[in-house]
Amino acid sequence: MVMEPAPERRAFTVAAAQMCAGSDVVANLAACRELAAEAARKGAALLALPECFALVGRRMTDRLAVAEVLDRPGPIVGAVREMAREYRMWIVAGGMPEVSPRSESRAYNTCLLVDPDGETRAVYRKIHLFDVQIPGRAELLESSSTEAGSEVVVADTPLARLGLTVCYDVRFPELYREMAVERGAEVLLVPSAFTAHTGAAHWHTLLRARAIENQCFVLAPAQCGVHSPERASHGRSLIVDPWGIVLAQLGDRPGVAVADCSLAELERVRASVPALRHRKL
Repeated sequence: MVMEPAPERRAFTVAAAQMCAGSDVVANLAACRELAAEAARKGAALLALPECFALVGRRMTDRLAVAEVLDRPGPIVGAVREMAREYRMWIVAGGMPEVSPRSESRAYNTCLLVDPDGETRAVYRKIHLFDVQIPGRAELLESSSTEAGSEVVVADTPLARLGLTVCYDVRFPELYREMAVERGAEVLLVPSAFTAHTGAAHWHTLLRARAIENQCFVLAPAQCGVHSPERASHGRSLIVDPWGIVLAQLGDRPGVAVADCSLAELERVRASVPALRHRKL
């Protein structure tokens, strides 16, 4: 069943932050704060930070040294909470290393939703891990240091119902169908660190497809530029509406993309082409 949005929730401004994170956590968090300040100046009620916003190491295992326990906040979670309180906005902290109780050699890739009071309202642990080998192009084995999550997460907020995902998840449409149809998601979050090669080929198409087929807004903040000799990201952060129109897009440099999300427009799209109700399978 497709859930209808509450009548009082009509429109709000969202921001997608784009950055080029490196191996210095303190510097990365300072960059996040600058992006949050810019988003606040532009009137954003919701800011989404990209995957790996706190660290893009030269090795996948570098993340283990900075992994945090969520109920004992460290520098990363503490910084996100402080930003949310200071700028009075919702923050989707795209993907950070969280200690796994199952393995000392792996950490979760965790996306947090924090409210304007600095309280954590939802936690999503990346389900699909990026194990890809394209010789000379993209070679990453995320599962070597990452514990996979298993829970689909849609969070109800005063703004909209938010479906939380991370990066490689975008290639698995069944995840988004579950969020939109069964759990009533209205805005799909896809914080990412897409590689330069796969991003150039598929990023734009995948994000617009997820928006069109689920008739949702898609908010996709991204990493950009060269992080190290071993790693570069595509950039091109996007905000897409339920009709598949790109409302805002960045290039290959850090910045903030801002757009308005109108739930009245979402209702109009779903009413005019009721594809979610026409499903047969």
